[in-house]
Amino acid sequence: MEISKADFGVFRDYLERVCGILLGDNKEYLVASRLRTIVKDKELNSLAELVKLMESDSRLRETVVDAMTTNETLWFRDAHPFQILQNRLLPEFCQKQKSIDIWCAASSTGQEPYSISMVIDEFKRANPGKLTSEKIMATDISPSALNIARSGVYDQLALGRGMPKEYLDRYFKQSEKGWQVDPKIQARVQYRMLNLLNNYSLLGRYDIVFCRNVLIYFSSDLKQDILRRIHSVIKPGGYLFLGASEALSGLPDLYEMVQCSPGIIYRKK
Repeated sequence: MEISKADFGVFRDYLERVCGILLGDNKEYLVASRLRTIVKDKELNSLAELVKLMESDSRLRETVVDAMTTNETLWFRDAHPFQILQNRLLPEFCQKQKSIDIWCAASSTGQEPYSISMVIDEFKRANPGKLTSEKIMATDISPSALNIARSGVYDQLALGRGMPKEYLDRYFKQSEKGWQVDPKIQARVQYRMLNLLNNYSLLGRYDIVFCRNVLIYFSSDLKQDILRRIHSVIKPGGYLFLGASEALSGLPDLYEMVQCSPGIIYRKK
């Protein structure tokens, strides 16, 4: 599929408007590789025709956004956020409450929320009675990623990306379809489709928010907007985790940086 500069510009603007993803210059090859099948199936002649059709077809729009979403993820990615959660934040919250509510934004195929659930399980095993209620809300814009996450079934290749052997032995059971995550790990996590550009008011409020490795795809203005709205759903004294390559620039009135050595988290002001 050949893509003109003009058509690429139209599609790039549309994609940012509907889901916030900001494509860099000279990414025509990426768009062509991910959308070639869709354009062919719809018997369209150009990317501009696809954009016009997406304006009136919400299901097609969802399919295209899904195709353009990068579902790259690992178990216990970067390690230190999960160590901070287990060794610092859960003990801190348990000094004042017996419940914990966590929002995992951009949860992809489920590795991050299930990693969080395993950390909670490890903490509860070591600290019986300290936590009695734990909920993890996991959201993503990709319906195909959410379907994988909800199933809780992973192949050997996926589990080879960061899963410690002792956790594989403890929290997974092999079946004909693959490796099934333990039902008690799965039960803590609720999955919901959410575009981060949309309203968060129905999500509830959270002690901790993981919003990692997704803001890098947004413009500076959109990052600021999302971070302000995330602040509104964090409970007083709650925390925000960002990705290792992401920094919270500005917003000193909303967040306080907390050095954890290694790692940085942000406390709601």
